[in-house]
This record gives sequence, C-alpha cells and structure tokens, in this order.
Amino acid sequence: MSFKALLVEKTEDGAQASVQEIDESRLPEGDVTVAVEYSTVNYKDGLCIGPGGGLVRTYPHVPGIDFAGTVEASDDDRYKPGDKVVLTGWRVGEAHWGGYAQKARVKADWLVPLPDGLDTRQAMAVGTAGFTAMLAVQALEDHGLKTGPILVTGAAGGVGSVAVALLAAMGREVAAVTGRPEQAEYLQGLGASRIVPREDLAETVKRPLESESWGGCVDAVGGAMLARVLGQMEYGASAAAVGLAGGADLPAKVIPFLLRAVNLLGIDSVLQPYENRVRAWHRIADLLPMEKLEAMVVPATLEDLPKLGADILQGRVRGRVVVDLRG
Repeated sequence: MSFKALLVEKTEDGAQASVQEIDESRLPEGDVTVAVEYSTVNYKDGLCIGPGGGLVRTYPHVPGIDFAGTVEASDDDRYKPGDKVVLTGWRVGEAHWGGYAQKARVKADWLVPLPDGLDTRQAMAVGTAGFTAMLAVQALEDHGLKTGPILVTGAAGGVGSVAVALLAAMGREVAAVTGRPEQAEYLQGLGASRIVPREDLAETVKRPLESESWGGCVDAVGGAMLARVLGQMEYGASAAAVGLAGGADLPAKVIPFLLRAVNLLGIDSVLQPYENRVRAWHRIADLLPMEKLEAMVVPATLEDLPKLGADILQGRVRGRVVVDLRG
C-alpha cells in the first residue's frame, strides 16, 4: 500500500523536498505503525526542509519532528490498533522518518498514549513547542516560582505562545516579550497582562544586576537577551531556557547566580524519560484552555510545507502551524 509524504532527496545543490506517493515497505524499522493524522511545523523542520538539508542525517528523508495519530499495527503489548498516540523527540524527523507522512513506524518507547481531554489535532496544536513550554513551566514550578510577573521571551512563537497561555491559566501575571507591536492583541488574548518591547531587553549587559523584576522566565531566545534578563530576576528565581534563536553564546556575568541565587534551567525536549513525557501531556490536557489553543492554530497541508519551512526560518510564522495528513 502507498501513502503520501513530503520526501526530501539529496541533489547536486543540496536537497529538494516534494510530495510523493511512497510504498509502505519503505518505512523504517519499528515496533508500532501509526496512521498519522496531524503534525506541526517547527524551526528544526524548516532546517530539514530547506535546500541545505540542515539536520537530516540520511537521504531520502521524511521530516516532521512530531505527530499524533492512531495505532494501525503493533508488535508491542503496550499499544493496540485503535489507540491514540503522540510522539515528540527522539530525533524523529532528523535521524528517523518523521511526521510529514500519512504513515509512520517508530519504536514503542518513543510514544505516549494521548491523555483524555486531548484529540489528535489538539495534541499537535500543542506539538513539540507546547510540550517544551510545559516542560519549562514544570521546571520553574519544581524550583519554586516567585511572586513577581513571569517573563516569556519570543512570546509570539510556538513555545512562547503556549507558555503564555499555560502560565495565565495558572493564575500568574505574564509579561510577554515581542519585537512586533502588531502581536500585542494576539498575546493579550492568550493571557499576557503586559507586553514588553523586544528592544527593552535587546541591549547587551551593562550592569550585572538591575532591579528585581521577574519571578521567573521562560526564555525561547537565548543569547544577549537571556543574559540581560538574568540580571533582572528576583532573588532565587529561575529562568528556563529552551531556544537559541538569539545565539548559543551567553554574555552573562556570574554575579546574578552568586548574589541573587538565580537558577538557569536548560530544557531539552528530545530525550525525556517516559514519566516526564506522560506528566507533561497530562498537565497540558488538564491546564491549557482549549479556546486559547484554537487561537494559536494555523492550518496547513503537505503541499504547503516547502514554503512554510522557509517562512519559519525567517520568523514569519506566528503560533502553531498544524498540518492535516488525513486526506
């Protein structure tokens, strides 16, 4: 049997992505075959789809770093046909064929049963970005959120959007950082009580300590902005760092860590233990307001993906792009 997929193939100039019919016999090895219903578009997907090939290890390749769907066949007792499942991480879409196909075959250990309260479309409206946001929020909780506003940088992006909605649903005051004034209404609709212009935090660190302004931070930017924010944290507050859009270098001083006991928490969504993944997905199902989730969704199809891959690399994508693969 054949199915539709976005296949990236090696060319003399780099790589080329196109929608093709693929025979099921070409699926990689795995314990569970899933009829994929939805996937999403993330920054890594843009790198994989692009002409340079980005993170792709071997060709031909199917990108898509997450997916949700229905188990079609299983060699593992934990899953049976008809079960709804979600997958994020484990280098799917990079080293292993991913979610931009109507079928996927993966290791059973990579899957999580979809919790009650979420359907497959909603799970991908959350996606890897929202899952990462939940991991960041849980890390802040585990280290003790302080009383002040919680800052979210890169707030209009996938991680930031869900982080704003989650924190607001928890009853926290959220300050959302964006470089685009036209995003203010969108972020306020998600629950942000304050909009912080990106330029207010764009300067490199001049003083290692500034006024204590933030009771915690979900940082999806990194680089100089994160360094600036560290000097504005309340005593004992934590910043959960999830992205490198602003660069991998951190031009920070050690003083916020020594004199204010600030915690810098690194969040990696790829190799999370099963218990952490289940906890995060159940918290999302219990906490995230579905009406706010819907406000983030931008629908897409397989045919839209080459352009969307370029758009996300250029910062032109807002919210959560959900790719419908059921057709």
